[in-house]
Amino acid sequence: MDNKPWALFSDVGGDGLVEEVISIMKQHFNLVCHKDFLQNPQQNGPKIEALFLWGPLPAAEPSLLSLLPSLKVIANGGVGIDHIDVPYVNSVGVKVTNTPGVVSDATADIAMGLLLASARKIVRAHQLATGPETTLIMPELMGTEVTGSTLGIIGMGHIGSRIAQRARGFDMKILYHNRNRRSVEDEQAVGASYCKNMDDLLQQSDFVMLAVNLTPETTNLISRRELSLMKPTATLVNISRGKVVDQNALVEALQSGTIGAAALDVTHPEPLPRDHALLRLPNVLITPHVGTHTLNTTKKMVEKMVENAVAVVQGLSIPNEVIPK
Repeated sequence: MDNKPWALFSDVGGDGLVEEVISIMKQHFNLVCHKDFLQNPQQNGPKIEALFLWGPLPAAEPSLLSLLPSLKVIANGGVGIDHIDVPYVNSVGVKVTNTPGVVSDATADIAMGLLLASARKIVRAHQLATGPETTLIMPELMGTEVTGSTLGIIGMGHIGSRIAQRARGFDMKILYHNRNRRSVEDEQAVGASYCKNMDDLLQQSDFVMLAVNLTPETTNLISRRELSLMKPTATLVNISRGKVVDQNALVEALQSGTIGAAALDVTHPEPLPRDHALLRLPNVLITPHVGTHTLNTTKKMVEKMVENAVAVVQGLSIPNEVIPK
């Protein structure tokens, strides 16, 4: 008899998980996808002990949690938990876990990819190179030098440190701002200099990289005042969360020449409405929140989600429990 616990997850394909990682969850859990669950929540609900969250899905709202009386853990894929009301979830006796560490390299890769693609106008260059009307390489493709430029990283956690490692390979001068200064050893390992005042970093940087968690303190961290401090040639790169940036202020700054460009893996909402001004600006590069979208990292995330869920269900020490501050 199969005595594995039951878990609810979003779906396979589309906004859900790729087929290749479902077997990782099946090793330890019987699975019900959200679509099938909704067809008979009264039958399926009482047996669910774990909820695997991929992106924001399935939404961990009271309406769903009330159907899961045996739920013990919400295992989130990724580090950010801004889509989960952790105090509420804890109040109904459910633990929340996330997957720090395993997402850092892939996210740092996309951060540098966005920086390079924006600086060297790679997407526009591709469009011109493959365009039927192109007869010569346009002057508009004159880009910005990355080597030797100054990178300012706001948020020097796991991901910020990995970005700094990569930037060092481009001989960039690396500044960083963080709630707490890193150790001298950490700074020396990536060649980074601390800016206690974020304004100093904004004024000096050619590229400003946002790598913070979304919290009440970091919501609209970059708004009109902060953008006005940046160089008119500077590029803002955001791989954190869309709400960290005041998007209306960003549109104004890009249109007026207050800053030079923006490269965004995150927006609010996702995707943006199709008539949003950011989608029509030539100095903006947007990817659809694909920072962790490699098969290798996805597998590591799901393995970590399963490890956390198994620990909670079996009453073991939880590797990555999210504790509300």
